[in-house]
Amino acid sequence: MDITGSINTIGYGLAAIGPGIGVGLVFGLGVQAIARQPEARGVLQGQMIFGFAVIEALAILGFVLAFAQA
Repeated sequence: MDITGSINTIGYGLAAIGPGIGVGLVFGLGVQAIARQPEARGVLQGQMIFGFAVIEALAILGFVLAFAQA
């Protein structure tokens, strides 16, 4: 039996689970923190966006590497 295709795409699909969970945690806990202390919204919102950017950079890096190896 011959298997054709690339296993890299499956690997990226599995690797995307981590950033998905990370984004959910960042925004979920950020909204919870803003609900507890509304006066700190500006600082917390900036940190949430920075955390999102770092997590998404890792996801995009995994996406690029999945197809670079093909």
